[in-house]
Amino acid sequence: MHAPNRPPIPVETLLLAYRSGIFPMADRRDDPEVFWVEPRERAIIPLEELHLSKSLKKVIRADRFTVTVDRAFEQVIRACAEPRPDHPETWISERIIQSYLGLHRAGHAHSVECWQVGEEGWPELVGGLYGVNFARVFCGESMFSRVPDASKVALAWLVALMRRAGFALLDCQFMTEHLRSMGARELAQAQYRRLVEAAQGEPAMGLGEAWRQFASGVLYPAGVGATAGAAEGVAAGLAGASLAPSLGDAGPSSPGKRIVQSLTQTS
Repeated sequence: MHAPNRPPIPVETLLLAYRSGIFPMADRRDDPEVFWVEPRERAIIPLEELHLSKSLKKVIRADRFTVTVDRAFEQVIRACAEPRPDHPETWISERIIQSYLGLHRAGHAHSVECWQVGEEGWPELVGGLYGVNFARVFCGESMFSRVPDASKVALAWLVALMRRAGFALLDCQFMTEHLRSMGARELAQAQYRRLVEAAQGEPAMGLGEAWRQFASGVLYPAGVGATAGAAEGVAAGLAGASLAPSLGDAGPSSPGKRIVQSLTQTS
């Protein structure tokens, strides 16, 4: 793939834009230019109001997918940029990809990945999402599914991780029927900006630490992280080539059951 004609957008510029309620898009995949968007109506999902259908709860409890955080950020953003039957073109240009890779390296962009073991026994990325975080805000950018329910599972995990970590606001940018079915609502941009202001400060932990707690089954009090040894052990256990041992683990303490339980509890 050829290099973009324009340099990536600086990390500081992107963060200032997001704090101001705007974000970049491109007209097409090969467009070196970007334009800045400030929607009149903003879609958000209140963290305490995520709606999970009975069938989706069943999928999550069964651990049909192994879910990870920040394991394949570039793969996720490139998968989100792939042509789809209803959207042959994309707003995620190569310049935008390179810009968000810079945000990711700076610790301000994250991905949630859903994996399944393929026919040859190797893990395959089948769905996920990515977005930008600052203060206690996560701005979801895009999601994709190669098999049914994968993006919905990634979104459910994201909400559970945000609640666990102490985030306050999940921005979905534009409303879709997919998001509406999971509890999204629309706000005027001015109201959204007020919510961003109210979400200043830092969360009690990062999304990665919250994921490690759900993955390990040891839920420490908010703000109290796992010991270095425990965290490294969990990370090492899920960093191997095969994800097969954790797929289909629907025992009493499976990660999926912990996620569903956490989402059905109110703070």
